[in-house]
Amino acid sequence: MRRFRSTDADFETAFAAFVEERRDTPEEVDAIVRDVLAAVRSEGLEALLRYAREFDKVELTEATIRVSAAEIDAGAESCPAEVREAIAFAAGRIRAYHELQRPADQKFTDEAGVELGWRWGPLESVGVYVPGGRAAYPSTVLMNAVPAAAAGVERIAMVTPPGRLQPAVLAAAQAAGVTEIWRVGGAQAVAALAYGAGPIRPVDKIVGPGNAFVTAAKRRVYGVVGIDALAGPSEIVVVADGANHPDWIAADLLSQAEHDPAAQSILITDDEAFAEQVVAALETQLSVLATGKDASASWRDHGAVVIAPLAEAPRLVDLIAPEHVEFAVENPERLADRVRHAGAIFLGRLTPEAIGDYVAGSNHVLPTSRAARFSSGLSLYDFLKRTSFVKCDEAAFAALAPATVALAETEGLPAHARSAAIRLGQTKA
Repeated sequence: MRRFRSTDADFETAFAAFVEERRDTPEEVDAIVRDVLAAVRSEGLEALLRYAREFDKVELTEATIRVSAAEIDAGAESCPAEVREAIAFAAGRIRAYHELQRPADQKFTDEAGVELGWRWGPLESVGVYVPGGRAAYPSTVLMNAVPAAAAGVERIAMVTPPGRLQPAVLAAAQAAGVTEIWRVGGAQAVAALAYGAGPIRPVDKIVGPGNAFVTAAKRRVYGVVGIDALAGPSEIVVVADGANHPDWIAADLLSQAEHDPAAQSILITDDEAFAEQVVAALETQLSVLATGKDASASWRDHGAVVIAPLAEAPRLVDLIAPEHVEFAVENPERLADRVRHAGAIFLGRLTPEAIGDYVAGSNHVLPTSRAARFSSGLSLYDFLKRTSFVKCDEAAFAALAPATVALAETEGLPAHARSAAIRLGQTKA
């Protein structure tokens, strides 16, 4: 864990270097992914079944690679009632939040008499990647699939590594509107969604988090299909004053550190004594945390405490451009309103980031690795397309055509110019 004080002579240089440290994919991963994608594209289902044996130690067939409706029903039914209720509660809030994002179609006639406008429509199909093992979270399913269903996507294909499917994940898939589930993970799952493989038909867009191999695969198939983003390790910045309970702030920092040894947690405070209390509380909590191994590595290698006036916090947050930022202070808006670069902002002492991960309704799929400088979190817009339209009558065409001809001729595109000029009677057919 690094410590920075704004009063130090080298603070700006040292902090900037810390912020710019990379935590992304090793180059050797990309080479492996390239070969996996090529194999699935050329061999289809045969490659998927081979990789299931090689990587997952599971023997699958064309019949068993798909999770049956009966399996989904039985698994969801075995989920504890209180968990099913929590899933339904979260799904309802996520759906309501995202439905409010729905944009309006538009149609108007301008001063030249040209009819213009646009309309919005859903993608036809989306693939949702859901990690397996300890990272098989029902919230991942909800945050990725519920907005797609709310947008009107008809086919939502979920892929997840072979193995025991957690009942909560299956219950979330049912609640979210997932239409099919396939036992395939890793880069090969991304390839199957992009190119198709046996019974798995290709989709139009792939969303959902994954490990370095999944991220590298999404990068490579972009253009064949759409993707949501190239997700990096989780991040949180907590801006807190000394009026907070140090145990609360320590828990908030660990809420991201426990995701991954490469995750990052940063505390910004103007109270150095309070910062020491938070660090002590964090170490105590690490000693009893089931995810303590990963969280300890994250805090040790990538964590930081920054001692600076709270008035400086918005500027520092913008330098970091974090996935999540909490303002655990009085009147948090006075600082938060000055932040330009953050995936999501959590306001006040009673709004921990974990609320946003599950039930607030806003999406927890957010830009990482400073991408909040130029991108946004997952939303309804990721599952919609906008199509523009134009209509000219005789008078409107006459008003627009001369400038069209002039610009096309300037660009050296005579067929463009001719397509307008011929309607004006200025050239022979």
